[in-house]
Amino acid sequence: MKFHFPMLEPPPGVSNQSWSDWRWQFKSALQSKSDFEGFFNLSDEELAGFSGLDQLFRVRVTPYYAELARQSKYSSQDPIRKMLLPSGRELAPGSQQMSDPLGENQHSPVPRIIHRYSDRVLFLVTDFCSVYCRYCLRKHFTAHDQVMVRGEEYENALSYIASKKGLREVILSGGDPLTLADAPLEKILSDLRKIEHIEIIRIGTRIPVVAPQRVTKELVEMLRKYKPVFMMTHFNHPRELTAQAAEALSQLVDHGVPVFNQMVLLNGINNHPALVQALSRRLLYLRVKPYYMFQCDPSEGTDHLRTSVDESLAIQKELWGHLSGLAMPNLSLDIPGGGGKVGLVPHFELTSSPNERHYRGWDGREGKYINPPKNTSIQPSDVDEYSPEWELTK
Repeated sequence: MKFHFPMLEPPPGVSNQSWSDWRWQFKSALQSKSDFEGFFNLSDEELAGFSGLDQLFRVRVTPYYAELARQSKYSSQDPIRKMLLPSGRELAPGSQQMSDPLGENQHSPVPRIIHRYSDRVLFLVTDFCSVYCRYCLRKHFTAHDQVMVRGEEYENALSYIASKKGLREVILSGGDPLTLADAPLEKILSDLRKIEHIEIIRIGTRIPVVAPQRVTKELVEMLRKYKPVFMMTHFNHPRELTAQAAEALSQLVDHGVPVFNQMVLLNGINNHPALVQALSRRLLYLRVKPYYMFQCDPSEGTDHLRTSVDESLAIQKELWGHLSGLAMPNLSLDIPGGGGKVGLVPHFELTSSPNERHYRGWDGREGKYINPPKNTSIQPSDVDEYSPEWELTK
């Protein structure tokens, strides 16, 4: 099956030249109730969200992504619209509300660095996003006009990364690193590549979704200079895969930048196996690996957007026998309070003993796996060459 990715045309009064310019997209972002009223006929629930905006996360969206929501046949129930417009339901107390749901502040040895896992750190290079998603997990940091990390904070962050010899990866996040211009982004990449023990650089971004015009030839050629750089995108719904988004992803992959996608399961937006399958198959067709399918974190104002773990497991189990492993994202949950990620897998095991395990598969068929006797083990000499790396990372 060949997929069709529709071209998102500019609204009346906007030239193709402006529409294709990422700088225009950023400068023309919708940021106020009046801006949004120019695009949408706001529902009572959305009006309630704008009325309580002083208590809520800020609003901001590129004209491109707003137009994608406006062209929907679903009106106020459009999945894109639910991700970008405030809702009065964000003001409800909720069952679990956390300003820092992942406990990132307790894992921040220096400003802008989050070090939760032994071999990698998160480097928050900006707090700015071109779209402020209503389910954002980092509302305690994002949208506070800290923009590009500079000066002493930048130097201290680099020094920390350089001092930890067991680190192997740096994940650029924020905010959205691709909201930075090419020059400051290249400086960060260049400085990280000077640190000998850093092997992998990842960039977490929603830009190919909300402003694909930002993925220019100049950007991808610059990224290629600092390989290996991995791009972690954030598509949540198949409607987000327009022709422009598909072109942005192709540019990245064609220039040697591997792309992985991290979606979030969101109530009333994508929590259906058909939608997850459609998104995953289209991403894989574009050479993007569906990587994670996250439970929505309990940040403030997100109760109405969160799915239950049981529902998420049911979605994954439904997909298990109908979706290639290449296209299957890993269902995961970040333990609130800073416990890190845990993988969630549908329950297939019926009974177990030291010698055998009994399973029932996705299609109802059952079988036993008999454990073989343990008869050999790897000798220390087999791993001596690699042990220093292992001990250093630990």
